[in-house]
Amino acid sequence: MSFPLQLVSCRAAHNFHSRDSSFINGVFIKTTTTRKKKQLKVLAMSSDNSMLKMNLNEYMVTLQKPLGIRFGLSLDGRIFVHALKRGSNAEKSRIIMVGDTLKKTSYSSGGSFTEIKNFGDAQEMLTEETGSFSLVLERPFSPFPIHELHQLSDLDILFNRGRMPVATWNKALLASTLQTTEGGGNSGFVVFSSKFLASPGLKFLNDQNGHVDSGLQKNILSSPVSQLVCIFSEKEPGDGEWAHGSFPLEEYIKALERSKGELYYNHSLGMRYSKITEQIYVGSCIQTDADVKTLSDAGITAVLNFQCGVEAENWGINSKSINESCQRLNILMINYPIKDGDSFDMRKRLPFSVGLLLRLLKKNHRVFVTCTTGFDRSPACVIAYLHWMTDTPLHAAHNFVTGLHTCKPDRPAIAWATWDLIAMVESGRHDGPATHALTFVWNGHNEGEDVCLVGDFTGNWKEPIKATHKGGARCEVEIRLPQGKYYYKYIINGNWRHSTSSPTERDERGNINNVIMIGDTASVRPTIQPQQKDANLIKVIERPLTENERFMLAKAARCIAFSVCPIRLVPK
Repeated sequence: MSFPLQLVSCRAAHNFHSRDSSFINGVFIKTTTTRKKKQLKVLAMSSDNSMLKMNLNEYMVTLQKPLGIRFGLSLDGRIFVHALKRGSNAEKSRIIMVGDTLKKTSYSSGGSFTEIKNFGDAQEMLTEETGSFSLVLERPFSPFPIHELHQLSDLDILFNRGRMPVATWNKALLASTLQTTEGGGNSGFVVFSSKFLASPGLKFLNDQNGHVDSGLQKNILSSPVSQLVCIFSEKEPGDGEWAHGSFPLEEYIKALERSKGELYYNHSLGMRYSKITEQIYVGSCIQTDADVKTLSDAGITAVLNFQCGVEAENWGINSKSINESCQRLNILMINYPIKDGDSFDMRKRLPFSVGLLLRLLKKNHRVFVTCTTGFDRSPACVIAYLHWMTDTPLHAAHNFVTGLHTCKPDRPAIAWATWDLIAMVESGRHDGPATHALTFVWNGHNEGEDVCLVGDFTGNWKEPIKATHKGGARCEVEIRLPQGKYYYKYIINGNWRHSTSSPTERDERGNINNVIMIGDTASVRPTIQPQQKDANLIKVIERPLTENERFMLAKAARCIAFSVCPIRLVPK
């Protein structure tokens, strides 16, 4: 069943296309009414190693016909889930969501997969009335704005029905009899029907317009929803109730409002970067050899890349080709992988990352600091460099970088790494104000217990702190402490007890005490040990550093940086 938004085509558009030809994006495309079935593109491996290649944000689901999915065709040629039928096989799967893009299909489970490239591929799949289909769908990175499916402006609706003429193409690039007079500047006049729009045609037209990406770009996020061309579904007897999910639409709109300000990476935008200082640029990953040329033209002489190999493979990036391009253009490429979204790995590897950046700048390189998205690891390194090496307060460094580049770096990881560096040059415990906020947790067996916390930080075991009941048998004590190693116990109804939910150690007298290590020591080659299970919670405190702390931070950060001697900071 088809639900085209294009109710009536304008007369001009009708004159430009007939039954066996279409005028797509200003280009005549010849088509035939009797369409041969496409040769399925096999994406599976050999029979003894059958495996479908999918991106990390893709998933596969097998459904019986009828599917119960209404698809939408967007102006950019994308086929996506527009609505689900109540009680259908798609809704019962409890995995398919509105906004997911249809990428590949296979008739019957275990069959070969064909890639969905245009409207015709999707229509062909829907003609089958029985059997099962395996669908590969891609989950969007950003929350899908369902309400936008119902709030198209009058101009959008007119445009999508094929009534809106499209003008202002450069007549020197696009050959057309509809051009204006010779002295008319760079304008042309072309009409097309968006019903037959295909993404290759859109790209062709974009290229004809002489579209050029700016070399210096901010992370501009595109809208998750392009204009709708039409909506369509398989033929089913009877009527049904179509919905955009099993939730009230008003609640979904409120959730979208709460998510405003979040950043979502769009790989199709290409490499995006911003200038922070004369020597430091920060941005998203290098995707092509052309990106390397762009960086070279901008004067970049070194690249500090935190992207992991798995990420590059997931996004289809040819790292070998990019490294060869850097070598040809005399750009030094340094790869130092940091796990994406792993705050602990970021904290442990940040001191060495900043050390690499300092050494590159000391060699008078103009450095492009990059990770996959350009939102987290690369700006965090630049902020930490400004904080540690130029004595800029953390909040000021953070505001400076985020004001120039759209990003959301892991600020607590930078604060954690700051105290780890200071611990390098300290002997024993930190001699200064508190650095961390702790919540000690006692999970007892009975409600109403009298619980106190006692340790070498409570007046040397002499001044117990009464715990606060948080419901049931859970009790908590909140306290701020400088980094270091501490021993403690609980006093339960007058009896001294240790918690079995937290690490323990025996003292020289054989007593079992709980132990907690606040903070760590930074290292050139950090060993990422699995963290011990602990019921207690530790949060880092971000505060202005004392003069002594600033001195120790600068000393420790430079110790890390100038221990990078074995690494040759020149192109191979």
